[in-house]
Amino acid sequence: MKDSTGITDRSLLAGSAYKTAHDLAARQSLYQWQYPRYDLPAMVTDLLRDVRGTVVDVGCGNGRFLARLAQERPDLDLLGLDVSPGILKGLPQPVAVADAVRLPLRTESADAALALHMLYHVADIPSAVAELRRVLTGGGLLIASTNGARDKAELDRLWRRAAGDVLGVDEGPERLSLSARFSLEKAPDLLRTAFSDVTVVELPGTIRVTTPDPVIAHMNSYRAWAGQQGVPFETTVERARHIVADRIDRDGAFEITCLGGLLVCTG
Repeated sequence: MKDSTGITDRSLLAGSAYKTAHDLAARQSLYQWQYPRYDLPAMVTDLLRDVRGTVVDVGCGNGRFLARLAQERPDLDLLGLDVSPGILKGLPQPVAVADAVRLPLRTESADAALALHMLYHVADIPSAVAELRRVLTGGGLLIASTNGARDKAELDRLWRRAAGDVLGVDEGPERLSLSARFSLEKAPDLLRTAFSDVTVVELPGTIRVTTPDPVIAHMNSYRAWAGQQGVPFETTVERARHIVADRIDRDGAFEITCLGGLLVCTG
C-alpha cells in the first residue's frame, strides 16, 4: 500500500489536485463521449431507494452525487465530507473538511455512506474501510466506486508514446494511475475486511472522440502530479495532442476502452 506517487499526499490533494473542481470536472467530462452512457448519480440514487435517514458522501468532491440526492430524495439527511476546503466552497450545507480515516461522526450514526472514486487517495485504505463500517448502522449500506486495472489503456499507450517522442526513446515511462491502489480487481478484497457482502457492478464502455480536446483536458487534469510523471509534462501533453489529431484524421475518431464499477457493500 506504500505510495510514492503523491496520490495520497493530503497537502497536494487539498492544495492543488482538488483545490477547485476544475480538474475533477475535466476527468468527469470525458464520459460525455462514452457509449453506453451511465447516469452514475441516478444509479447511486436507485441503490439508496430503501435507505432512510442519514447518507454521508465521503470524498464528495464537487457534490455531483449530493446534488442528485438532494433533488430526488429530499427526505434524506445528507452530509458531504472532503479533505479539500476549496472544492467544498459553494456546495450546499452541510459539508465539512474531514479525513476518511478519522470521520467526525458517531459510531452507527449513518444509514448509508458513499466513497466514490476516492479510496485510492487514502494512505491507509483498510483503516478508511474500517472507519466507514464504524459509522454505519448495523444494516447500513456502503457504495464505493473505482476503475479497472486496464481502464483507458489507450490513454496509457498514448502517454508512453508521447513521452517517448519527447525523450527521444522508443517508449516513455508509465502514465500515473490514480485508481491502481484501489482498482476494481483489488477493491473487493479490501472492502471485505470490514463488510461481509460485496457486490461488484461492472460498467464497461467505449469513449469515442472526434476532436483531441476532451482527451487533452483529461490528461491536463493530472497536472498536480506533473512532478511524478517522469517527463516534461506540458510538452508531453502537447505531443499527445498531435498524435490524437493524426489518429482522428486517419480513422475519423480516437477510441478509448473504459471499465469502471460500483461496489455495493453490506454486513
